[in-house]
Amino acid sequence: MTAVTEPPTGAQFELRRGRQRLVVHEIGAGVRSWTVGGRELLASFSAGEYDAAFAGRVLVPWPNRVRDGRYCFDGVEHRLEVSEPERGNALHGLVLQSRWRGVRTSARRVSLSSTLAPRAGYPFELALAVSYELASGGIVMTLHATNVGRERAPFGAGLHPYLTPGTTDVDDMVLEIPARMRVPVDERLLPAGPATPVDATELDFRRARRLGALRLDACFGDLGRSPAGVARVRLGTTSGTGQLTVWMDERFRFVQVFTADAAIAVEPMTCAPDAFNTGAGLVVLEPGASFTGRCGLIAAGF
Repeated sequence: MTAVTEPPTGAQFELRRGRQRLVVHEIGAGVRSWTVGGRELLASFSAGEYDAAFAGRVLVPWPNRVRDGRYCFDGVEHRLEVSEPERGNALHGLVLQSRWRGVRTSARRVSLSSTLAPRAGYPFELALAVSYELASGGIVMTLHATNVGRERAPFGAGLHPYLTPGTTDVDDMVLEIPARMRVPVDERLLPAGPATPVDATELDFRRARRLGALRLDACFGDLGRSPAGVARVRLGTTSGTGQLTVWMDERFRFVQVFTADAAIAVEPMTCAPDAFNTGAGLVVLEPGASFTGRCGLIAAGF
């Protein structure tokens, strides 16, 4: 008998539509690759690798960080595992390493589901589902969560794509963020006070501008939106060869932007960092209640 070695990120699901190709994997319900006309637009990695930066994965039941892994909810203190020991925080939720059950519903769409069982630090139960669909211009991501437990549950969500809009030179990327406010953070990347206006600061990206030497790990809020309630973050290059747009519906009230070595993470989030303690954007799911949020990626000019 020959042993079958599964990729570190589990089963892979390949979707195609026109010039687009998308690869989604089971572990963390993540997106591993997205190409348009053969050009990779994400910080991709091979099926035999494991990405330690959690690129493309689902962040539930909180995105970003919880201070000291501790929070109080309904008068009870809970203690989570400190998964970011260098800063003393609980990072990016509890499903990063979870195996989701994937079902390909067409050549263009895959749906993955998982159950978040009660555990130390989060004694609540959620039924989770995420779908990825290739639309004519990009990817539509739909995230659904239902409280299937007996107690009401604190909840937040996010997604974690790393983008490369035709270049891996971050200095030459051009960024536009329709945010009027930003959340100031300390050296642990935790909120250091209430949200403040971006006016007259280096974090004002309401008009597209080149990043240059500026490096970001910042949370933005009070997002400008279309009449339909959609906010759009745009990322291009100084050469003008193409543009990526990250869009998010009204359930995603914040966006985290992080400049990595050769890509930019643009993370739609329902809540601000440490929302389990501050309450900024926190969703409370009553027993039987559900959450649904949509966001996506659009590629133009590639």
